[in-house]
Amino acid sequence: MSKLRMVLAVSVCAFIPLVAQTAPAPQPAMPDGPGKQMVETLCTTCHNLNQIRNSSGYTKEHWQELIANMADLSGSPKQRDEIVNYLATNFPPNDRRKAKQVPGDLKINIQEWKVPTLGQRARDPVETADGMIWWTGQFGNVVGRINPKTGEMKEIALPAGAKPHSITPDAKGNIWYTGNANGTVGMIDAKTFAIKEYKMPDPMAIDPHTAEFTADGTMIFSLQNSQMVGRLIPATGEVKLIKLSAPEKNPYGVKIDKQGIAWISCAESNCILRVDPKTMELTELKLPEGSSARRLAFTSDGMLWYGNEGLGTVGRIDTKTGAVKEWPSPNGKMAVPYGFEVINDIIWYNESGVRPDMLVRFDPKTEKFQSWPIPSGNVYSGIVRHIRAARNGDLLIHQSATNRIMRVSVSK
Repeated sequence: MSKLRMVLAVSVCAFIPLVAQTAPAPQPAMPDGPGKQMVETLCTTCHNLNQIRNSSGYTKEHWQELIANMADLSGSPKQRDEIVNYLATNFPPNDRRKAKQVPGDLKINIQEWKVPTLGQRARDPVETADGMIWWTGQFGNVVGRINPKTGEMKEIALPAGAKPHSITPDAKGNIWYTGNANGTVGMIDAKTFAIKEYKMPDPMAIDPHTAEFTADGTMIFSLQNSQMVGRLIPATGEVKLIKLSAPEKNPYGVKIDKQGIAWISCAESNCILRVDPKTMELTELKLPEGSSARRLAFTSDGMLWYGNEGLGTVGRIDTKTGAVKEWPSPNGKMAVPYGFEVINDIIWYNESGVRPDMLVRFDPKTEKFQSWPIPSGNVYSGIVRHIRAARNGDLLIHQSATNRIMRVSVSK
């Protein structure tokens, strides 16, 4: 690599200090041409090149905007222009994964905040009782906080190698993160920003993923690739882990019902897991063959809803009887539902398999859908991986590719 390219690579990695520690994934072949080597070198410090090959493509102007949201290349304009020209030439706009939009009467407004550190893959925003919005920057190894009234943002550096996947507040407003790369769960004191780590008692428990608290303060969390479910009691620091039976289920999203029972989705199998936090007894409920789900949410009648990534449907399961009913998502098997939330018994989720990423509203009473493309600045890039409700009924979403946290409000 030339000296200029080396300098450029170092400047990018300065924004994403932990990515270099991640084992490289197999990369697809890229078209030949000026700029190929720089794209293969620099872009893979943050993501697989399939993210480029499978994108909806962009004009030169929009490739430049997208790259500027990921890394600061202003110090090397010649190399930046070569990268932009290469991408615009070889990956222009296409409609291979074009989304079908469902029109409707509702209008949405999206407020955006672009987080300070580029390349961090900001995600999973959540609001605390004081009105602050917190997020996790997984690749940047930070947790951040936005004051929506002033726009002020603060980022808190985490212990080395944590790479937090998700965050959740406790009853006191402290923020807990799952150390997805170093086998820990951590707590950030919301007042002092002091951090306390809880390590996993089993060396095979390597990737805490998503966590939720029961009413008595017990944390239940998933460990996706470790094929485990965990329980943490903050008062004592005790961590208990249970290993799931084969085949691999990849436990993912976690929700707690009104009775304090935890429900966990299976991202690689057709199941929903029921976990009693007191006994850690586990029961498996089956979904239709070919199903897989990531996020979950309850309606007021106690029904558990999910996005069926495997079948491209929105599903409802009666947790008492196991009865399942599903509705095809507007983009069918291409949809790949991902983030999921229920607000006032209305289902909200995103279709992550199409471009642009679509925000979808589904009314169970009328069985009608409406959807909107999710912009990210002037481009459509990235997917929503978690949706949370704000205190006033707004939606909190994100676009990690452009490091944006978003608040969605609805008006008729």
